[in-house]
Amino acid sequence: MRIDRIDLWHVAVPLPAAFHPSWIPGFTQRENRFDLVRLTTASGIEGWSAAPAMARERAGWGGLLGSYFLGERADDLANLRQRIREMGYLGHRAGWIEPAVWDILGKARRVPVHELLGGRGGEVELYASTGEMRSGAARIEEVQARIAEGFEAVKLRVHEVSLEQDLAQLRETRRGVGDEVELGVDANMGWRVAALADAPRWTFDRALAFCKEAENLGFAWVEEPLAMDDYSGLAKLRAATSIAIAGGELNGHGLPEFKIMIEKGCYDWYQPDAVMIGGIGETWAVVQHATSAGAHYTPHTWTNGIGFAINLQIFAASPQREEHRLEYPYDPPGWVPEGRDGLLVEPWFHEKGTLRIPDAPGLGFEIDARALRRWGRRYYTATPLRVAVATVLDRGLKEAKSLGAVRGERLAARSSSLDGELASGADPSLEALQALLPTQGEAGGSAACSGSED
Repeated sequence: MRIDRIDLWHVAVPLPAAFHPSWIPGFTQRENRFDLVRLTTASGIEGWSAAPAMARERAGWGGLLGSYFLGERADDLANLRQRIREMGYLGHRAGWIEPAVWDILGKARRVPVHELLGGRGGEVELYASTGEMRSGAARIEEVQARIAEGFEAVKLRVHEVSLEQDLAQLRETRRGVGDEVELGVDANMGWRVAALADAPRWTFDRALAFCKEAENLGFAWVEEPLAMDDYSGLAKLRAATSIAIAGGELNGHGLPEFKIMIEKGCYDWYQPDAVMIGGIGETWAVVQHATSAGAHYTPHTWTNGIGFAINLQIFAASPQREEHRLEYPYDPPGWVPEGRDGLLVEPWFHEKGTLRIPDAPGLGFEIDARALRRWGRRYYTATPLRVAVATVLDRGLKEAKSLGAVRGERLAARSSSLDGELASGADPSLEALQALLPTQGEAGGSAACSGSED
């Protein structure tokens, strides 16, 4: 399963209406922008992944990806994780590429990724995740619309200047929709963005007052009430409240960072997004460590249809799947499946607040080639010939041949070693994942369970 070609696109799918994300005050979003990668093996198996983008900020890093990934084996997860780590030394967060490798692995074995992780098919329950700020009356109408569509839980957004403004929305919404509707709320304090308009910055006291009132109003969880790296503050807040504290979507240092957070007891519900924190393997390890410590897992999925698919596969295999609902990003008229999933042949439409887990091999989606031609702009292609020519132009013929020989020797030795393991009945791909999981001595920590969506 040698990776023989790499393609990168910048994609901008128009939204049907303007969308105003609460987490970027002052910003109007009219397109769903992301970078798309396709890895193709020598036998023609394709693996896809995607990561959010603001503009064309990744335009120059294709050459690095090509020289690091081309020629590696897609079934060598340990080696590819090392390549991703090495790209990180240069400031490139490339973990979002890794799910494309799982897509290939699932397709090669003719099973969905969740089965590779030990999961099963069926359905998952969803909660409607809103994305805009709204007045109390408009918020009530919005929640009622989602309940009428079949959702049983809805997540609100707060991001006002004052605590009283945020609390007023909680009170008015709860009063308007009644006590039977399950509500959560996202403060988006984990990663503050104030590049356009100014954004609120919560102190511990404000976060505590907010969580206490949300608790009194019967909210199920509060998401990101403090900065994502305020580990001590989060642990202190969690200890001072009984409502579930959730977060972790953008903690990009992956498993090592999450192990610290779990040990400190930062959250009740850990919400890693595989696109953001390092890939499927990294996220699956976080799930296992959180579960071992008695904490909860329910992922962040607000990126695009491909990112949603990646996190859906992990959630489908989660040992906590029956305890939680999966985030379903949905905020009409702007953020709807047509724009969110605009590159997929089959968008992720819910059915009365539930979603059937795809049983197709790999990540379970198909890219719409016509939509990609319309909304995508390819900015990099790597093949062995292209990379060889680029290396000659950059380093000269003699040095390029020397570098190629050294790398070729390493790749051949590694491939031979993998073939030997496979011949002996081992599964090096999944054994590499097993090495990340908690040992018996790592169980525990301060992250005892608290709260449940159901």
